[in-house]
Amino acid sequence: MHPATHSRPLARITLTVSLLYAAMAAGATPLRAETVRVGLAAPRVFSFSLVEVGTRSGMFARHGLDVEITAFGGGPRLVQAMTADGIDVGLDTGPDMALIAKGAPVTAVAAVAGAPLELAIVVRPDGPKTVAELKGKRIGVTAASSLTGWLVTELSRRQGWGSEGILLTPTSSPPASWALMKAGQIDGMVLGLAPGMEGEQRGEARILVMLGEPIQDFHNFVIFATNKVIAARPETVRAFLAGWFDTIRLVRSDKARTVEILKQVMDIDAAILGRAYDAQLPMYSLDGKFDPKALAVLSRSYVDMGILDKEPDMRKLYTEEFLPK
Repeated sequence: MHPATHSRPLARITLTVSLLYAAMAAGATPLRAETVRVGLAAPRVFSFSLVEVGTRSGMFARHGLDVEITAFGGGPRLVQAMTADGIDVGLDTGPDMALIAKGAPVTAVAAVAGAPLELAIVVRPDGPKTVAELKGKRIGVTAASSLTGWLVTELSRRQGWGSEGILLTPTSSPPASWALMKAGQIDGMVLGLAPGMEGEQRGEARILVMLGEPIQDFHNFVIFATNKVIAARPETVRAFLAGWFDTIRLVRSDKARTVEILKQVMDIDAAILGRAYDAQLPMYSLDGKFDPKALAVLSRSYVDMGILDKEPDMRKLYTEEFLPK
């Protein structure tokens, strides 16, 4: 079964032409760009959508790449597409590095973000007022073994309630969680910060806690590359990472342009995206290096979530060989 994707052929043609003119305007000699197929674990996620900021600003084109973007319905589906050689490079969550330990033919090649500043527990307007009131409450997560599930379980542990102090309700997707929360069947859900702010603006929800505050040693997002592309086209991996970190530098220096592009991609109000930008900016890595403390937390999380029976040798799951020098 092929994973659900969405494609934008017309947008890609327009984007390629725009980047060609951008290169000419910058004085560069237009060359035939190499296509790299990039997968996103989910659509309309602030951090993943930064790839669009890079493509539309010429950050990947300057390194000779034509980026084709496809969004998937979760990290496992993305890794499935990479395993089937349908995607070369993928942006995914840190917990999905466990799939490498389970045999997925991919390798983590860069740490994108640290503490999960992009994720929050959102509750109904009449729901819990403090974190202490979450004990025994039902919180919607995509899956018990997902990033969202682990974060809620870890928050429960850190509150001294054990792994089941907050009750997980797997819903498979944020829209399903929204529906259950509106119906009063769950008390809250884990959601991206920008969509959470959007819910607050509509009066439908309230952000209770940003999960990057209690959980700081972490790799929220990482970049994967297939072992095939690493072996056959290592310079492609280097070029993509160079373009990615050029993008992060652009994002850090030009809030207005970043928000403008994200508004088009995510269809969220610019003022909300501006607030999310301010809150999330500190988590983005400028060098892509993996942090030992964060890796230790990830390693433990794989056992906590029941993905692996024992903690893996994390050194076998990633490489820093392709990071910009």
